[in-house]
Amino acid sequence: MRDFGRPVWSLVNGQTQLKPYSLGELRQDAGYRVKHFQDLVEKVAYLSFRNPEYVLFFRGQDDDYRNSRGSTILYPSIFRSRSNYVKTSDFVKRFDRLQRAEKLLAQEYSFEGKRRIRVHDILRWAILQHYEVCQTPLLDVTSSLRVACSFAYSGARASKPMVYILGLPQISGSVTASSETGIQIIRLLSICPPTALRPHYQEGYLIGEYPTISLEAKAEYRRMELDFSRRLIAKFRLPPPDKFWSKDFRPIPRAALYPKKDKLQSLAERIRGQVG
Repeated sequence: MRDFGRPVWSLVNGQTQLKPYSLGELRQDAGYRVKHFQDLVEKVAYLSFRNPEYVLFFRGQDDDYRNSRGSTILYPSIFRSRSNYVKTSDFVKRFDRLQRAEKLLAQEYSFEGKRRIRVHDILRWAILQHYEVCQTPLLDVTSSLRVACSFAYSGARASKPMVYILGLPQISGSVTASSETGIQIIRLLSICPPTALRPHYQEGYLIGEYPTISLEAKAEYRRMELDFSRRLIAKFRLPPPDKFWSKDFRPIPRAALYPKKDKLQSLAERIRGQVG
């Protein structure tokens, strides 16, 4: 995955005006503090206008996770570690679990569009990641600021809720592959059946490196090359929820983000139980 290769227009902590910043400056920054949801929407509008070559996607987290040098990191789940590296043995175990989950999904997927799911591993990864079956090489993002903010407050800790703004290539179709940036984007609404409600409520997308590579090839990558903070446009610190939300702009309830009548969720739970 390639970074922007040049500064991008952004906002940082303690500054009120947009100006160009390097990726290193943005990753080291504490994050611009917004007052409320409407304030965030307005700031993102400026970012979108000033960075027209990118499509902005959002990710909400309960904290700003950093590496040993103090820079923000945004790794797909299969590459995450409490230390600065993933042990080869742990990495192999994670990929083994992913492959077993993939096989079960291909065998048991009975919804419309099943041939696509059986043929393309990236689509299987997207479903397994979005439904939290196992760790995958993909990262969850959304096109909805409200969804991202709701997730930022939903964590058990949520002491430092953050929203990240990522600049990605222009999208087209259900899967967008960009050889120029080394990124592919999967639009969940286009690959999941209508009875899979979660992707529709969450307006979910998955992002990963392109081209899709094998476990052996991934082992040769430097871990930083798989870090999506390389596509960071800005990061925002959110205030306590009672100050951020209002009667006009409310959080999305957890029951809506994780609807119980989702038929694909039932399949995901079965597979999760089988792979352990």
